[in-house]
This record gives sequence, C-alpha cells and structure tokens, in this order.
Amino acid sequence: MNLHHDFSLRAVQHAADAAWTPSPLPGVTRRMLDRVGDEVARATSIVRYAADSRFEAHTHPGGEEILVLDGVFSDENGDYPAGTYLRNPPGSRHAPFSREGCTLFVKLWQFAADDLTPVHIDTTTAEWRPGLVPGLSVLPLHEHHGVSTALVRWAPETQFQMHTHPGGEEILVLEGVFRDEDGVYPAGSWLRNPRWSRHTPYTGAEGALIYVKVGAIDAPTVPLPV
Repeated sequence: MNLHHDFSLRAVQHAADAAWTPSPLPGVTRRMLDRVGDEVARATSIVRYAADSRFEAHTHPGGEEILVLDGVFSDENGDYPAGTYLRNPPGSRHAPFSREGCTLFVKLWQFAADDLTPVHIDTTTAEWRPGLVPGLSVLPLHEHHGVSTALVRWAPETQFQMHTHPGGEEILVLEGVFRDEDGVYPAGSWLRNPRWSRHTPYTGAEGALIYVKVGAIDAPTVPLPV
C-alpha cells in the first residue's frame, strides 16, 4: 500500500483523525503516517503495544528508528522507558515486547547504507542546548550526511523567523501546540514539508515539544527489496 508516498507534497495528519490498524501480531496496532510498500515497507508509524504483546525475533535490513512515547518498550538488550530514542542500524536483529504496554514513533527503511552506529539516548536526562532564538532549546539526537534529527522545546509565545528547508522537514508534535502560517498542530500531529518548503513557525500560550527531522526528503536510503 502507499500512503503519503509522494514526497514532493506536503502531508499532515492529526491525532484526532487517526485510524488504527492491526499488525500481523496480536496486541500490536499501528497508526500509519507515511508508507511505501506492503508489510515490508519504507514506513513512518505510531505503533501501540498492548500489555504483554511481543514480536518474534526479526532483522531490520533497512534499519529502525524509535522514539518511545509512553510506557516501556523492551527487547533482549534492555528496557526503554518513555523518552528513549533508539536507532537500530541496517542488519540489526531483536525480539521486541512490552510487559505493561507502550506507544512508539517508528521509522523503517530510512537509514543510509553506511549509517551503522547504534544509538540509545535517554532524552529525559540528556543535555539540551540553547536554540537559535530566545525560547528555543534543542536536544540533538542524530546526524548523518546532512540528515539531522532533534527534539526542540518551544517556550510559550516563541516566534521563529521565516526559513527554508532545502531537504524538507518532518515534525511530530509531542506536547503542546505547534503553529505556522499553514495550520495549528496539537500534540499527536504529524507533518511533512517537502524540499525547499518555507514557513514561519511559532507557539502560543501552550508552548510545544516537537520531534523534527530535516534533510531526509530524497536522501539516499537502503533500497527496499524488489
């Protein structure tokens, strides 16, 4: 199946409009955000594990990126509570499960072939840096060949200047309400802006916390199997 598969177009999905679909395994459901392919796919999803649900051991030929949104996600290598950021590189293998249930933001088949370093960050204890304007703070998560991923915290009533994203931009709103001239995006909203898109983002009284990835549109990735 294809969903928001034309990366030259802007895509927006709000949590209030979410449709949850079952995965191949009981207790694991998915809110699909973008997808190119069927069960093996370049995919961005919100994945929800019910308590005591699990996947059998499997390999990620195209890599897997995870941000734990709530609960505790686990595999044979450890437990990952809410706020954990993980990158399992191409060729990695694990058997994931959740004892109490959890919700994850997951990206599959979106690694460069030479991006082989595992990443494990506890964002609840990591050090944040000042942003480019007052009211912004940034927690870098990953950078490889011009594709950068970070958490960005916006204080209430923060305004950023108009700017361009040559390689596009993807945002998941984790807390608060994010805004720009094209819309209002409460927590749970996902948006993807194409290459060379421009906007002037800001926040109101709520402030916001967002996951943001820039430079990934059309970036080389491990190819899906034919």
